[in-house]
Amino acid sequence: MGIITLTTDLGSKDFYQSALKGSLLSLMPNVNLIDITHEVPSFNISYAAFVLKNAYPYFPKNTVHLIGIDSVYSENTKYIAVKHRDHYFVGADNGIFSLLFDEHPEDVVELNIMQDLKYLHFPLVDIFVKAATHLAKGGKLKDIGLPVAEIEQKMLLHPVIEKDIIRGSVVYIDTFCNVITNITKDLFTRIQKNRDFTLHFRKSETITQLSWHYNEVQEGEKLCLFGISNHLEIAINKGKASGLLGLHLGDIVRVEFHSKVS
Repeated sequence: MGIITLTTDLGSKDFYQSALKGSLLSLMPNVNLIDITHEVPSFNISYAAFVLKNAYPYFPKNTVHLIGIDSVYSENTKYIAVKHRDHYFVGADNGIFSLLFDEHPEDVVELNIMQDLKYLHFPLVDIFVKAATHLAKGGKLKDIGLPVAEIEQKMLLHPVIEKDIIRGSVVYIDTFCNVITNITKDLFTRIQKNRDFTLHFRKSETITQLSWHYNEVQEGEKLCLFGISNHLEIAINKGKASGLLGLHLGDIVRVEFHSKVS
């Protein structure tokens, strides 16, 4: 039984998500369909890449990850299938793969599956479904496309590093309203060098200590920690940090490192 995960911006209000799942089941009735999310903001490939990047490593080898973000038919957009680290990915070559992987993927093919004109405006339920089920059944990349050397490149907004300061930004807000920044644990540790720090955000909010877990502070108190994504998070124990602290996507955060006071 093959596994296909779904990451889309289709939402749950309309029939589009059901049409996608029905198309997959029609071609592969015994497939194991797993929703990663259908709540990606419309066309937001960086948001989708962050979610999928933090989810896919937990799936078994040979899982197929179908990506339905900004996939509407266009003469200038290629549809590709990728094998990387024993996982398969199918989606539009719109830059999302350059955000999803830290290095160039191992194998990439441009799909040459014939488009059914009936689904011209919804290739997700046609070309993508055919490619994903082919791979989930154990099929080869070479049978559904031709090798390509390059993929579309997009740049993430990276933290700015000064001698004793990291300037980062909010890149994701989860269901619990925890605020996730683009400052990774590796970067923080490398610049910190065992020094004390002050995390600044908004006009006057600060945090000066890392927590190991959310319940390390009293309910209603703010904290920062490195969560499962290994990115610096700002949270409130049993509270909604984004709303209560006034933090939104794109907002700037600053970490200043300083010598310990004797």
